[in-house]
Amino acid sequence: MLKVNFYESAKDELFKFAVIVAVHNKKWVFCKHKNRNTYECPGGHREPNETIYETAKRELWEETGAKKYRLKPVCAYSVKNGTEETYGMLYFADILEFEELPPLEIEKIELFDQLPTDWTYPLIQPLLIEQTIKLHLIK
Repeated sequence: MLKVNFYESAKDELFKFAVIVAVHNKKWVFCKHKNRNTYECPGGHREPNETIYETAKRELWEETGAKKYRLKPVCAYSVKNGTEETYGMLYFADILEFEELPPLEIEKIELFDQLPTDWTYPLIQPLLIEQTIKLHLIK
């Protein structure tokens, strides 16, 4: 069974990925991967010798084309699936300006007034957004 846990902090070396809950002009920002018909928050895996904050900045640009933004840490979290537990860092981004989407794995971004229902990770993403809202980072 999959379980998502939230933490105020965790050891930096535990973080394998960063996920960013993002908005632009009070609209939710979601990505659509070229190989999927679902929507997801920007984010991805940490590269060698990269801080988790650098991961968040890189993934935000790669997956949305965000050029100017305010990026804040929300909290650490983990996803436990059976005996395996993987840690990530959750961020919130208020995107002020976009540039052209890099020609990578994301087909397009979409802005939503309401949260989408076709999630790529339906057991994880809604909980991350709920936690971001709960901590008053989204007004």
